Amino acid sequence: MKTHTVEKIGGTSMSDYAAVRDNIIFHKQSRKEEGYQRIFVVSAYGGVTDLLLEHKKSDKAGVFASFAGAEDSSVWRDKMTRLRAKLMSINYELFGQTPLCQLADSFIGDRLDEAEQTLNDLESVCQHGHFDLSDHLMTVREMMASLGEAHSAWNMAQLLKRDGINAVYVDLTGWNAEKHLSLDERIEAAFKDVDLANCLPIATGYAHCTEGLMQTFDRGYSEMVFSRIAVLTEAREAIIHKEYHLSSADPRLVGVDNAVPIGRTNYDVADQLANLGMEAIHPKAGKGLRQQCLPLRVMNTFEPDHAGTLITAEYVSEKPCVEIIAGRQNVYALEFFDQDMMGSMSRYGRELLGIIERFKVPLISKDNNANTLTHYMASNLKTIKRLQKAIQEQYPGCEMSLKKVAMVSAIGSDMQVPGILAQTVNALASAKISVLALQQSMRQVDIQFIVSNDDYDLAVQSLHSSLIEIHNHGEAICAA
Repeated sequence: MKTHTVEKIGGTSMSDYAAVRDNIIFHKQSRKEEGYQRIFVVSAYGGVTDLLLEHKKSDKAGVFASFAGAEDSSVWRDKMTRLRAKLMSINYELFGQTPLCQLADSFIGDRLDEAEQTLNDLESVCQHGHFDLSDHLMTVREMMASLGEAHSAWNMAQLLKRDGINAVYVDLTGWNAEKHLSLDERIEAAFKDVDLANCLPIATGYAHCTEGLMQTFDRGYSEMVFSRIAVLTEAREAIIHKEYHLSSADPRLVGVDNAVPIGRTNYDVADQLANLGMEAIHPKAGKGLRQQCLPLRVMNTFEPDHAGTLITAEYVSEKPCVEIIAGRQNVYALEFFDQDMMGSMSRYGRELLGIIERFKVPLISKDNNANTLTHYMASNLKTIKRLQKAIQEQYPGCEMSLKKVAMVSAIGSDMQVPGILAQTVNALASAKISVLALQQSMRQVDIQFIVSNDDYDLAVQSLHSSLIEIHNHGEAICAA
């Protein structure tokens, strides 16, 4: 049986090298008696991918989005200059005025030069009528994304070497690679000669592969790389280091003293969280771990003595209970009504989903009755309006309404608690919150509530207070 772990470090944690070094690398729980026996997969420093692509929340254009948007070329070039300055400033903060800083600047500077030249060349070529820029944008997006992980992984390997660790930089980005490989082939080739007993691999969270990770995972690509490394190297445990615990609710909403780490849960719960945009791990990345019965642990970088939350395939709470209250704001509910839908629900459903997929709009949930289909989607208003227009063109006789709402869920590995639906509704009613829609599936792992966007914070607080806080502070509501 393999003894090593595969561990992913998130971007916010990566931005605090001292904490990563002292709380993760040098921590007393490290299995020094067995050699290094650890593989680290790192994300770009906090905020860097926003500058490379676009801001994750506001959609403010980074280098890629400015280039793809066919703006004046001076716009993306200016953002490339700002990006370069930001990466160099990170290097200076980490290395100071030393020869290592010069090496770090040279490493990422060369890649930035090559990327900028590629954009210049592509821009020039696509001025010719036979070439369409849109045909190349996904490749450009992947190239730009790779810069962030290459930067952070190279830096971390050098910093650890400086601090006495035999760290090895493992570049999965395929930069200047002579041939294309599948994701599994690239990982296997990179780790074929790595001796885990005598070195500490620091791998890029982005991997270039024939599958094109960003087409499926977009900015969740590092989780897929992390998952496949864990599966292919047959790790004993996969670990994600974040800047916070996987808690019973967002501490900023319910209070630090009221939110508690979950401790144990299963991949069903992880999937529900991912659907709400609160990813412990991307569902498709978790699938490989689940199939291999490989446990996933989520730890807080800044509380290294805490065991964190262990996620396994087989775990079910000893008693049926609610483990976490989670949700998301700014969800667009698009209600579609057509009198002719009666008896043709499956056809309407397929065609509407086809349009949604065409616009690449993330679908969180949906509900229906005899003549109405409502889709709950996470996207910007501009894209939703374009989607709405396309639906109206295909169904000119339909009626549609669009509303910005919030979704709040009570989630648990086993929630077969008699009366729990009534209790949750009463908790919201007591806070004078109107439930616009709700859904409870037969799988009994979550209950979803649609409420006004303005009621989101209060809804989370009310459900957490009613279902979790009153039961011995942190012990979820359980059947007797």
